Amino acid sequence: MQPVDPAMVKYLRVLVTALTATMIIGFIIITALFVTRFAGSGPVDADVTLPVSITLPDGTDAAAFTQGGDWYAVVTGDDNILIFDRTSGALRQTIRIDLE
Repeated sequence: MQPVDPAMVKYLRVLVTALTATMIIGFIIITALFVTRFAGSGPVDADVTLPVSITLPDGTDAAAFTQGGDWYAVVTGDDNILIFDRTSGALRQTIRIDLE
């Protein structure tokens, strides 16, 4: 067995300590980035409100809902997209989805 060089042990101890410090600092930076990026995530436009009620045509059931600036849309179970006016609630447009 060869003797252990004390200088090499000291060098390796410094490398391990530097690696540990780098990993701890990196973890703190990543955690801080997650907190700052996701802390403010919320609705882009806080003035957008959901309609109180939506009157769908008879015989249709809602499968999905989405909204834009001055409209909202309901995807029905029979593959139609119904686009309504946000202020009046009137049906603006009906789009048929062709599944081929």
